[in-house]
Amino acid sequence: MSNTVLLAPAPVSAPVAPARHLHAVVDAAPAASAPAAPAGVPVGTAPRGFALYVGLDELKAAADGVSLSTIVTALRQTLAELAPHAESYATVALAPAAAGGRDVDVVRLALHEPSAVARTKAETPDEDHVPGGVTIDISRRRVHIDGEASALTFKEFELLQYLVLREGRTIERTELVSSLWSHADGDEVPGERTIDVHVRRLRAKLGRYEDIVRTVRGIGYRFDRHADVVIRFGHGTPSPDRF
Repeated sequence: MSNTVLLAPAPVSAPVAPARHLHAVVDAAPAASAPAAPAGVPVGTAPRGFALYVGLDELKAAADGVSLSTIVTALRQTLAELAPHAESYATVALAPAAAGGRDVDVVRLALHEPSAVARTKAETPDEDHVPGGVTIDISRRRVHIDGEASALTFKEFELLQYLVLREGRTIERTELVSSLWSHADGDEVPGERTIDVHVRRLRAKLGRYEDIVRTVRGIGYRFDRHADVVIRFGHGTPSPDRF
């Protein structure tokens, strides 16, 4: 099982309800004077938080009159009420459109939950076979053009990966600069036109498939996949932030 690109929310016909606030359920039992150590926690360690995996796609959410963003907002409001000091981070889990199985199992695997990954380690598909066209291997950070490895630089691959993970969405130059050079010192942050230079070099290495990276005049760039493009994702593939 692997991740894939599903970067724009799926179109839905049902109306999406406004954000709703969840209601906290208070324990009837009085709080203990000191927190008890959770069972099963190894000696020398302490819990620092938890992950809640939710299996639900946009269509099913819409059928319930909500959206994934609505649910995340409601959960965060409830968390702020229950534990104002808590920090939270939410990201969307991506999976192949035809992936079978339960939604929550797909989510756990897509977000690299250890026990879910352990169950799939016995499955070893032939990932060394490279077909013709363009193969973008996100997990191994490799690109093959017609079966031959393309010598992309680190930053060129980062640029291509950023666009691939946001397939079909036009990315402004300012976003590319702020995201791909987020840890650079002030003097090392390129101007927006430097992005154009990186894109030109990337397209040159893509050869006759250069049109998968399209220019949207006056705005930025977009990744457009076609029949000759294969994208491979590993368990640790980053998912684009949505919330």
